[in-house]
Amino acid sequence: MGELGITGLVRGKARRTTITADQAERPADLVARAFHAPAPNRLWVADLTYVRTWSGWVYAAFVIDVYSRMVVGWQVATHLRTDLALDALEMAIWRRGHDSGADLSQLVHHSDRGVQYLAIRYTERLADAGAVASVGSRGDSLL
Repeated sequence: MGELGITGLVRGKARRTTITADQAERPADLVARAFHAPAPNRLWVADLTYVRTWSGWVYAAFVIDVYSRMVVGWQVATHLRTDLALDALEMAIWRRGHDSGADLSQLVHHSDRGVQYLAIRYTERLADAGAVASVGSRGDSLL
């Protein structure tokens, strides 16, 4: 469509879910668009999306284990604050730790460049779990 100069119909104002953080603060891209994992809890991807409802906009954060394609953590809220993404991460860590006693020391957590994923509380929680953060380039999400 881009080559032909045509676009799809857009109704209403576009919603922006990724507020890009400063490039100097970003972790490296450890995934390089190779979205496959040799075992569970080796690669998780995280992203945010939004849904318009009769009550207004609702935002959803997801954490997916790439090996099984299973949603291991999620959260829904009416805001885009760090708590939204952090609650989804907490669910993923709890579920994997509680259900299987998983060791997350080999985990790579990949996300886009959104400020929610680069917030101090989020990156500290990843480090506490033993995971390594990875941040993709623009338009790089698996979801």
